[in-house]
Amino acid sequence: MPEPTPEPLHQIGALPIQKEGGRIRVLLVTTRTTRRWTIPKGWPMKGLKDHEAAAQEALEEAGIEGRIEKDALGTYLYWKRRETHFDLCQVTVYLMKVEKDLNNYREQDEREKRWFEIEEAALLVEPELSSLILGLSGK
Repeated sequence: MPEPTPEPLHQIGALPIQKEGGRIRVLLVTTRTTRRWTIPKGWPMKGLKDHEAAAQEALEEAGIEGRIEKDALGTYLYWKRRETHFDLCQVTVYLMKVEKDLNNYREQDEREKRWFEIEEAALLVEPELSSLILGLSGK
């Protein structure tokens, strides 16, 4: 008998962008353990709306500040690696227009961050997140 489909855990994330010469660039960060490219994301925070928590994750993980949209851009699913298992997570993503890139921030020694063109960023992340990034082309 197949196992029941797990109920995904809820996470929030910021999709940081910057316009340069009419082109949109996307900021990605690496995960701490597997060093895969992704967006700043984490768990909802008590006392903060989800878009505010996403902005806080962007500050902690990528050292960026800016205007974050209140309405979600979309969602994607991924498997979060734990010590003994994987958890299915659904990430609600909020678009963030980066205004400030800080030199010192909380997780600067734990992650790498880098700006990418839309097409390149889309190739580096999970397929469902890739679709959200490719959707930026028309913005």
